[in-house]
Amino acid sequence: MRIGVFLFPSTIDRYVDDVRSAAAQGFATVWTPQIFGHDALSAIAVAGSHVPGIRFGTAVVPTYPRHPAAMAQMALTAQAATKGRVSLGIGLSHKVVIEGMYGMSFDKPAKHMREYLSILIPLVRDRKVSYAGTSLTYRGNVEIPDAEPMPVLLAALAPEMLKLAGSVADGTITWMTGPRTVADHIIPSMAVGSEAAGRSAATTVVGLPVCLTSAVDAARESAAKEYVIYGQLPSYRAMLDREGAAGPADVAIIGDEATIAASVRRLADSGVDELCANIFGSSAEQARTREFLSSLV
Repeated sequence: MRIGVFLFPSTIDRYVDDVRSAAAQGFATVWTPQIFGHDALSAIAVAGSHVPGIRFGTAVVPTYPRHPAAMAQMALTAQAATKGRVSLGIGLSHKVVIEGMYGMSFDKPAKHMREYLSILIPLVRDRKVSYAGTSLTYRGNVEIPDAEPMPVLLAALAPEMLKLAGSVADGTITWMTGPRTVADHIIPSMAVGSEAAGRSAATTVVGLPVCLTSAVDAARESAAKEYVIYGQLPSYRAMLDREGAAGPADVAIIGDEATIAASVRRLADSGVDELCANIFGSSAEQARTREFLSSLV
């Protein structure tokens, strides 16, 4: 199983330096979210043109604000800049964001994603598509000849979305979903889609908070505060309930070296392809966590 890290750009120069450090430590991938700061794919294009070797992924870019043809152009441009090292992670975001902030309808999200992928996937693979859906249409090409086809990962938690991740996309990237739920729900549900489409097993990337520490109770308290929102958003709440977790701190990987290593082994044994670690804690704890995870690489 590969190990990657979340990196949030504060400034572009700092992001490039952080990517360079992650590459030097041997991490497989830098995963960058698209929230309310820098554009993730633009930041990746810059960093990838400066730092060789390490792979990049978005975790994740929301679909509703970006037409799939525009998404394909952005992603393939980053793919060209990094010489083929980008995995495009996309997701629906949440109703509170799409309707409350953007003023767009969040009605029938699974249908939206099916139509979105019907345009995006052909464009990133073959550079052309002719598709007319009920809410999304594109008939045309994307002319970026110096970009290789890229994997598309779908942030999926519900069964229908997981089937799409397995049958149409190249896999899934989860967040705040515990190991039992990954093993008993995420991977099997995605396999239903892969098998129905006659495809090989799709990729599973699991994002979780990680902190190497001797002060376990304090770290859990910190995680409960830092990640509180994820216990309130319906999609993540459903996964926490399925896991039997009271909140995000209960699925975070927290403890000493033996505890961290055992948690990583459990994910690997369940069929996870990559752990995407969101390293948190004090500056000293974060440094220790990065060093130890890099030793597991």
